[in-house]
Amino acid sequence: MIPSRFQGRLRLPMIAAPMFLVSNPDLVVASCKAGIVGTLPSLNQRTAAGFDDWLKEIRERLGDDAVPYGVQFPVHKTNTRLAEDLATTIRHKVPLLITSLGITREVTDAIHAYGGLVFHDAISVRHARKALEANVDGIIAVCGGAGGHAGTYNPFAFLGELKPLMGPNRTLLVGGCIGDGYSMAGAIAAGADMVYVGTRMLATKESGAMDANKRLVVESDITDVVYSDQVDGVGGNWLKSTIPPPTAALGKDDVDTSSMLSDLKRWRDIWSAGQGVGSIKDTPTTAELIARMEGEFVAATHRLRGVESARAPAEATA
Repeated sequence: MIPSRFQGRLRLPMIAAPMFLVSNPDLVVASCKAGIVGTLPSLNQRTAAGFDDWLKEIRERLGDDAVPYGVQFPVHKTNTRLAEDLATTIRHKVPLLITSLGITREVTDAIHAYGGLVFHDAISVRHARKALEANVDGIIAVCGGAGGHAGTYNPFAFLGELKPLMGPNRTLLVGGCIGDGYSMAGAIAAGADMVYVGTRMLATKESGAMDANKRLVVESDITDVVYSDQVDGVGGNWLKSTIPPPTAALGKDDVDTSSMLSDLKRWRDIWSAGQGVGSIKDTPTTAELIARMEGEFVAATHRLRGVESARAPAEATA
């Protein structure tokens, strides 16, 4: 289900995914004003004090009645800012926290105490089960083809396994190659409550990505994207032309979020993108993009209704 605090406030059932070194207050504010949930990683600010300043800025620019926004950070022992960023999130009563690389009941209880929501990125059923045991409000199925750190599961298969686990009051989201209203409608028809959109949001005017990065996304197609765990130790999709050969190998267990802070070249110079880049042809404002996606979403739902009206009655096929 779509959370009650989101219902009646969203133009589309969509979250602008938090992208490392890309999502910023401008993109969050533009997303919320366009009618979707805007989010950013806390680690996009180099300091905890800077993260606090960003949340103050977002709150001031949006006001109290805007579409909810969210923040993301890893709940993992190597995240040296976990305690500080969690405290800042609680102090600002951020409506949505997106967690990754782990989750604990202490974190969800702390967010729930002020009425906030917790969604968790999952690339496997095992990760999803652990998050549900920690009482998260939603699972984000990060599927094959998604930009950034991603899993390898087909979205239809992953949604099929997750739906029976969710229960009536939790939110099931899916991410991976959703770049227009048609793919959004397909995900909803397949059982997702909401969608998670990253790469398409990277190529917007408000995005914090470098202009050269945006141009490369617009110019690329699926053949330009490679899945690898050799960039920072976690499997993800990358624009292969930005990966210098050879890339130093890291083991899958060598996850170190502190390296993201100290060695930003991995994301600044080696750019991530999802397999859906081939459908991205321009760099509109966020408002223009969401208006376009809304039209596509409506057209897709009309198409489904057309298919339904053309079906033979059940008794005629019995």
